[in-house]
Amino acid sequence: MERRFEPAIPGRGAQGADVPTRFGLATREVDGDWRDHMETLDGPPVKLRTQVTEERPRTILSFNQSPDIAFDRSVNAYRGCEHGCVYCFARPTHAYHDLSPGLDFETKLFAKPNAAEILRATLAKAKYRPRPIAMGTNTDPYQPIERDYRITREVLEVCLDARHPVTITTKSDRVCDDLDLLRAMAEQRLVAVAISVTSLDPRLSAKLEPRAAAPAKRLAALAKLAEAGIPVHCSIAPVIPAITDEFMEDIVQRAGQLGIGSVGWIPLRLPHEVAPLFREWLSVHFPERGDKVMNIVRSIRAKDGQARDNDPDFFTRMKPTGVWADLFRARFRLACKRAGVGKSKFELDCTRFRPPAVGGQLRLL
Repeated sequence: MERRFEPAIPGRGAQGADVPTRFGLATREVDGDWRDHMETLDGPPVKLRTQVTEERPRTILSFNQSPDIAFDRSVNAYRGCEHGCVYCFARPTHAYHDLSPGLDFETKLFAKPNAAEILRATLAKAKYRPRPIAMGTNTDPYQPIERDYRITREVLEVCLDARHPVTITTKSDRVCDDLDLLRAMAEQRLVAVAISVTSLDPRLSAKLEPRAAAPAKRLAALAKLAEAGIPVHCSIAPVIPAITDEFMEDIVQRAGQLGIGSVGWIPLRLPHEVAPLFREWLSVHFPERGDKVMNIVRSIRAKDGQARDNDPDFFTRMKPTGVWADLFRARFRLACKRAGVGKSKFELDCTRFRPPAVGGQLRLL
């Protein structure tokens, strides 16, 4: 793989802002003013800043019928994610806004301040039937802008009031800011939290997921949640061949030492525009092993003898195949055996659900 000699964009995962061609959008290869300043002015470039647009959707619950995932409904308080994980499978969703899955996805964000209000009205409908709501399925509910907007906390308050079960997936220790709500929900079997730990190297993490919490902070958050009696799961996700797979055994061991009884792993997925973005990232940070990484990725996603960047098919997209995939599975099983951990199935309680009062005060009792 050829090295890209342009300097890495500080604090960002994606290294470009190409607009996808899937929807016939006008092409765009640079990020406007920021690149123009970089090329024409002396001195350091203008900082690429995060912009947040508030939107007020009419619905907040998204439903799916995928056979590959355990939940059928989700809430996303934000669109886009400032964490900037270069491998994020949700990046292509930004193309629906005529924006780049690259830099735009992590710098041009959308917040939904009325999410809790809409959710309350939805749960109050006579025909609504509860099943666990997943949060963190598309963008991280505890990304940096949650510090100011607190939309995720408001959604959790509604769910606690309605006694509605929730699952949370995050890469942030900011989840501990809502420990009071999570503890109250856990007492009624209404919540489970998964924290993704990709590596144990903070320098690598700063390149892969530049604005997510450092690995040590995520492990500390796992321990704090477990100590508070909240069901927690350590997700080694994604496992990137020849980049992060070397940390698999150590992460499992650390989880076991912290008393985390549930651990799992998810292989790298590169749907749509994520594949070229990831290749570009490799050309900046790991050009000497980029071809090796992609050859392994393509081998575990191969189908009918044809190597592919990604497998989009139901039933197989989450199940890599081939010798490399078998090796990762064997390593993970052995690591879990040594650490004395497994993978728990958290049974959340839907029987406690009570429709919330619309327009009234939260009961929180």
